[in-house]
Amino acid sequence: MPTDVRASFERIVRRVGTARLERVHGPYIKHQEGRLWEMRLRGEDGIARAVYVTAAGQRVVIVRAFAKKTLKTPRRETELARACAKEVQ
Repeated sequence: MPTDVRASFERIVRRVGTARLERVHGPYIKHQEGRLWEMRLRGEDGIARAVYVTAAGQRVVIVRAFAKKTLKTPRRETELARACAKEVQ
């Protein structure tokens, strides 16, 4: 992950840590489908997404992260995230 996109990720994580997950909304976080949510990351190197699910004990588990090259999230990325999310309890 490029440095500036990583910095964007760290800013969102800090915001979640101080404000709690349920209080952080767009443009930083968006619901995808079912249990899947996405952190919307942006930097000079482009746009990226980190797809996550919530788990027991108020944990957030990142199940997929990818650089976004098109306007719409690729179906393959959503399918991979959904498959990984099944393993998270």
